[in-house]
Amino acid sequence: MGEVLSQNEIDNLLQALSSGELDVEEMKDNGEKQVKNYDFARPSKFSKEHLRTLEIIFEHYGRLLSTNLPVYLRKNIQVEVMNSEAVTYSEFSNALSNPVLLGIVNFAPLSGNIIIELASNLGYAMVDRMLGGNGSPLEKPRDFTEIELLIIERIMTVCVNLLREPWENVADIHPRLERIETNSQFAQIISPSEMIAILTINMKIGDVEGMMNICLPYLTLESIMDKLNTKYWFSSMQEKDEKEYHEAIENLIARAQIPVKAVLGTSTISVNEFVNLQRGDIIRLDTKVDQELNVYVGNIRKFTALPGASGDEYAVRVTSIIREEQ
Repeated sequence: MGEVLSQNEIDNLLQALSSGELDVEEMKDNGEKQVKNYDFARPSKFSKEHLRTLEIIFEHYGRLLSTNLPVYLRKNIQVEVMNSEAVTYSEFSNALSNPVLLGIVNFAPLSGNIIIELASNLGYAMVDRMLGGNGSPLEKPRDFTEIELLIIERIMTVCVNLLREPWENVADIHPRLERIETNSQFAQIISPSEMIAILTINMKIGDVEGMMNICLPYLTLESIMDKLNTKYWFSSMQEKDEKEYHEAIENLIARAQIPVKAVLGTSTISVNEFVNLQRGDIIRLDTKVDQELNVYVGNIRKFTALPGASGDEYAVRVTSIIREEQ
């Protein structure tokens, strides 16, 4: 409902109209609507918010690369997300050099594939490191051999497996490297006119520096586009059930191996007696046959037990648990 004018405001308005201070024609609503230009060849399917969220995801991915790849390459790895942009797939494919390393990744359970493009100089450096070299790229680029591609595929598989953790706040994905292509014509995963998001990552392996581009088609991300915003991403991080962390820690502790020993008893002998010990000698202990033994977990006395046998093995039967307060 519009604001109701007072009598004084009405009088002032009529006076302004009669004196010419206000133009009636300017106050008329002509009913025209503002028209915005829309480029059908480049529809804006990725907003700035979407691209910013993707940058956050791949910044996490970059940290994983810099901590995991040195295990295989034995070189210091530096990874930095440079920028993100939305382009058509044809613009991406036309900008590819030859030879090129394109990892076709199945982004299950999302439909379609994504592409990881790795600079050829990084590929040569990886092969050189895996074969015991210093990680130097070739001076003159050439096509990759089958053996070199198999070595790169192993590193690419590690990179693809690391994608799962950064995406867990948005979707539970199970990425899998399907193949590596060295010719962009064989990597037409979508129509050339479809929109994609490109994440450009700068990677430095020792002294060799190159780019890694992640191609994310809109058709692949369409089902989770509403989750690609920073508000949802951060809220998902905060809503994680702490119980899951407790269970994970308990599972890790449950698999830890610790020494357990049962002490039959103690005795005090002289150094001379110890030096002259021979097979068959008897050492008298300070415990009786029917007396309970102390069982240590690590260096902590935790149980009491009675000695016995289980089959052909010596054993003890726990009789009581020693609590911390005891």
